Amino acid sequence: MQLILRGTFFASFEKTLRTLQLMDLTYNMLPENFIERLKSQEYINNVALQQAFKEPSPVSIRINPLKWTLKPLDAGSVPWCNDGFYLDTRPSYTLDPLFHAGCYYPQEASGMFLEQVFRQTADQTDYIRVLDLCGAPGGKSTHLSSLIGQKGLLVANEVIRTRARILEENLTKWGLSNCIVTQNDPSSFSLLPGFFDLILLDVPCSGEGMFRDQVAIKEWSEENTALCAERQKRIIMDVWPSLKENGILIYSTCTFNPGENEKNIKWLTGKQDAEIIRLDISDFKGITEIDFEGIYGYGFYPGKIRGEGLFISVLRKSGKETDLRTGDKWGSDRKINREERIAAGEWTSLPEESFVRYGNEIVSVAGSYNDYIHLVKHLNVIKPGTKVLAVKAKNFIPAHEMAMSVYFKKESFPDVRASQDKALHYLCRENILVEASSKGWNTVSFNGIILGFLNNIGKRVNNYYPVEWRIRMNISNVSLDNVIKWRD
Repeated sequence: MQLILRGTFFASFEKTLRTLQLMDLTYNMLPENFIERLKSQEYINNVALQQAFKEPSPVSIRINPLKWTLKPLDAGSVPWCNDGFYLDTRPSYTLDPLFHAGCYYPQEASGMFLEQVFRQTADQTDYIRVLDLCGAPGGKSTHLSSLIGQKGLLVANEVIRTRARILEENLTKWGLSNCIVTQNDPSSFSLLPGFFDLILLDVPCSGEGMFRDQVAIKEWSEENTALCAERQKRIIMDVWPSLKENGILIYSTCTFNPGENEKNIKWLTGKQDAEIIRLDISDFKGITEIDFEGIYGYGFYPGKIRGEGLFISVLRKSGKETDLRTGDKWGSDRKINREERIAAGEWTSLPEESFVRYGNEIVSVAGSYNDYIHLVKHLNVIKPGTKVLAVKAKNFIPAHEMAMSVYFKKESFPDVRASQDKALHYLCRENILVEASSKGWNTVSFNGIILGFLNNIGKRVNNYYPVEWRIRMNISNVSLDNVIKWRD
């Protein structure tokens, strides 16, 4: 009887195991045409790549060093990014107030190689104008914002309205005050000839580098790769006139398809005066240099690197382009009065000459006045810089964007220090901390990092965290332990 039961058990176990194995094979089933094409790409290890797609995606973050200087506990460094770190497990970003305050950004590690490209190609000694054409959700835009610092202007663009708002939110939280966010089709940038020193085109693609995700696999087809390649060519040609002579174009995709990658770059060099820039990758193991008929590109392949799939290539524009900007000036309606200027100066260390009136708000414009005037004439600007305050009757209402800025003077307002639990309730936009706040405007902070404002009007305390950014998760009975631990 025991033998019969034992035999029945193992038969059932083996059947279950075969079912799970079949489910695993089905889950990781890659398109046959994709696999066949990989065999012709000699610079890709076809077997290692397919095996890597069965493994979990690496988890990585990039720290904002102007807000946060600690490093994650037991984390490995991303080799090509000074502030990039691999995490062993995926934390709950929603339950971490430091994430909401812009202290770090969850970003895929391969994309952080942008830092090396920038350092090897960009002129960092002077004021630099940078365009991130397809910026949402904000990983590469926040990275560029850190790289250029206050000696530059970043125009971060996204054509889809909802995604443009997410881009605006993430750049505001990052807090460097050097960004203008726009919502425009790529064709609009042809109206800005010779304006940008550097353009990042992280173009929409067929997404083969993300094949750990079943959705990416299901959406793939040979027809879609061809459509993507043609769309990418249109985007390149639309934005090319806005790059100045000797300007740098960084082209990237998250696919392995040569038609969207090296062949597109070869096509561009046949259409425009451009020269390929060869990068130095000698310090970084696993990155593959692609040499296609004199065109150099760089491939990041799961199985060889710890990250998702990426292609990147860099060009310098050798053809001339005339900058057609005029000497427009601000209208008198943009000027601010003495009291507004004093308040803005007392609350921030932003340059006094950057403050302008924007409706009923006082804004510190990113970049120079003349650059902003030129941009607003041709583009749909949804974030001109950093909002400092709003004028309501004779009262000045501090702006949340100012609280997020690294140039906010924290000593300007009394501060309420919140625990993780209290901070999350604040981020849910609940009215809290009545007993701890002073009369009038207060900041709320967590671990020394400002989260936003509240206003104690006596009978109640009003929470001024932006409604559209509030945490929508029910946090009443959740564990607060699954967040990043930091080294002291």
